[in-house]
Amino acid sequence: MAKTSSIEKNNKRAALAKQYAGKRAALKAKTKDQSIPMDERFAAQLKLAELPRNSAKVRVRNRCEVSGRPRGYYRKLKLSRIALRQLGNLGQIPGLVKSSW
Repeated sequence: MAKTSSIEKNNKRAALAKQYAGKRAALKAKTKDQSIPMDERFAAQLKLAELPRNSAKVRVRNRCEVSGRPRGYYRKLKLSRIALRQLGNLGQIPGLVKSSW
């Protein structure tokens, strides 16, 4: 199990990213639009820089839903490799057949 503080910090980042997603996307689109004058694009870039750093989606780390483990993460299942193995051994993942020889 991962540290509770690191899991909560990541949850806070995810919430901030969701909260600022629209504002961040609008400012980003404004900075990339070549039809807008240069000074307005630069002002939009400065406003984008003033937003909290943790509101960027890039700062959110993929973590296992079961254990909170940050490494060995399967996106499709939202589980780490270890949690996947444990749940697979218990037969709790539909369609997963554990082979042994």
